[in-house]
Order: sequence, then C-alpha cells, then structure tokens
Amino acid sequence: MAHMQDRIKAWTKALMMIPGLSGYEGNVRRYIKAELHALGLATRTDRLGNLIATIAGDDELPSVMFIAHMDQLGLIVRKIEANGLIRVERLGGVPEKALPAQEVLLCVGHGRTIPGVIANKSHHATTPEEKYKVTPYPDLYIDCGFESAAETLAAGINVGTPIVYAPNVVELAGTRLAGTSIDDRAACAIQLELARELSKRKTGPAVHLVFSVQEEFNLRGAITAAQVIEPDICIQLDLALATDTPDMGHRGDVRLGAGPVMGMYSFHGRGTLNGCLPHPAMVKMMEDASKAASINLQRSAHIGALTETSYVQLVGQGVACIDMGFPARYTHSALEVCDLADLESLTLLLIAAVHGIDASFSLDRDDYIE
Repeated sequence: MAHMQDRIKAWTKALMMIPGLSGYEGNVRRYIKAELHALGLATRTDRLGNLIATIAGDDELPSVMFIAHMDQLGLIVRKIEANGLIRVERLGGVPEKALPAQEVLLCVGHGRTIPGVIANKSHHATTPEEKYKVTPYPDLYIDCGFESAAETLAAGINVGTPIVYAPNVVELAGTRLAGTSIDDRAACAIQLELARELSKRKTGPAVHLVFSVQEEFNLRGAITAAQVIEPDICIQLDLALATDTPDMGHRGDVRLGAGPVMGMYSFHGRGTLNGCLPHPAMVKMMEDASKAASINLQRSAHIGALTETSYVQLVGQGVACIDMGFPARYTHSALEVCDLADLESLTLLLIAAVHGIDASFSLDRDDYIE
C-alpha cells in the first residue's frame, strides 16, 4: 500500500516541523484538528489540551482508545544573564551529552520563534579532562546573539519560554527517516491514518483517537482523557527501542525495518515505580492480527522508559492496556531514526486488530491461559 505509506510519510514530516514542547502543544493540536476535520471527523479538546476524535461503533463491544502524544521534550528558560546568554532547565528526558552545539528554537508565542545555539566550549581551550566529561545542563547556556538581558527580553524571551531542538527532517536511504520529534509525531501520523481507514467501517467497536499532551512531563495528559472516555481497551502508540546498533545489542532483539513491536514489559526503575504489563487479551489480539495480516510482530521488554498506559490502566475498574510501537534509534536526541515501512505495517496491524473485536472477544482474564 504505497499510498498509505506516502500519507504517513507526509503527515510525519509535517508534524516533525511543528514545535510543541510539553504544555505548549497548541500548534501541533491545531494542525491535527484541521486534518481530522478534513477527514470528516469532529473533535473535542479537554482543559488539559488533549485532542479527541471518536468514531462511533457498537456499544455492545469493548470500546477502544488509542493514544499518541503530541508533545516533545526540550528545555525551559531558567535565567537570562546580564550579557543576554540564557540558562535553562530540562523538560523531559533530555540527554545532556547530546545538547552542546545543538541548534534550538525559542518559542516566544503566536507562532514566532527565535533561533539559538547551545554553547560548546571552544575546542582550543578545552583541557584534557574536559574532553571526556559531559557538561551538566545547569552549566550550559544558549546564545541567541543578543548582547544584553534587556535585548533578550525585548525579543520576547523570558523565564519560562519553551525551547525545542530546531525542527529537522532528513530522508535517509530506502524508507528510513531521521529528524526531530519522531517521538511521537510518527504515531500521531499513524493515528491520522487510522482515522481515515476506521471511519469507513460499517461495524465494529467504538474507537476513540486521543492525541495527548504532556506525555514527556510525567505522562500527565492521557489520564484526563481516559477518565472521561472510560475505555475498555487502551492501545498506546509510541517508539520502541531499536536494539540493532552495536551499543544496544544487549537490550533485546528489535530491528529497524522488521515490523511493529509489542511491549511485553516496561518499568521505569529510576524513582518512578511504574510501568505496564499488557493484558493477556491484548497480547492475543495482536498476535492473532499479525497472523491474519501476515505482519512480522517483534517483542520488547525493557527498563528505563514509561508510557501513558502506566496510569491509564488504573482508571475506573481497570483498562486492558498494551503498548504498541515502531522501532526507533537514537531516542530523545535531536536526530531520531525510524523506518516508514514499520509505521505502515504497525498501522495495518492495528486496523486488523480492531476488526478482530467482535461479539466473541473477551476481556475476562480467566479466559486466557497465563
């Protein structure tokens, strides 16, 4: 389905170019809202900023909520020095070792951005000890070219101004794509394609497409959406850690270009004692769908990353959750990498999974051998 992949590619690239730090997702939301309306779907936005589109279905069947987060990680202005240089705080899991010498955008409102560079000490003045040391983010600063605090303030930059990696899209060999905020704009593109395909159904469960906010800020957004929707099933869409590079081989066997990934275990393990063990009905559903659609299904189990299912699973009487992902390399850096073929195959798998929810589908754990 070349046309499906083309649509997913176009949506992904467009979304990657829109700045949208956690808590400042407005421009991303407006773009997605317009695309959903063009597909004939009504939307609603809650007070936190989640965008929700519902495709009606049979109320006798378990309802399904998909989640893809609109926000991206980045920085926040903490202080403006007298000479106009800018100190920052991290927002989300920003890798400090990948920050120096990066181009960034400071988002000053009304769609306006100001370019800046995260300083990197001149190589000629770097001591041998400093060459192998990661500079803590409080010691970093951003240079926008201003010469005083007054000049910086006059440009619209102030304490609290959001900062993101300068948006970038790089088309690599074959169907591989690199750039900023593939996490999780690629999944947002997948949900737009799901909206297009699932809205054509004549029968099946109700489907709620949630484009969530503040995922990178401790997974906050999707909780309010789940509390309102009260779904029976939640399928969360995000990246999965590709382990096919020399530095990641010990983490698992998830390969770029080898198809969608089913999360079998996630746990943060660094202060946030949370994670997700998938409901057995969800595991069987994805396994059955992968066989029916002849799609290779990879598996992942990892510590160190969380998704919104960590909290959504606890809403109401409990929600049957699973994390579904696409392999990605170099996560949370300014240049993440994914494969468009994986995005397409994940989309096809999800469509097949939804079609498999009929009157015989059960969420009773005792119907499954564990």
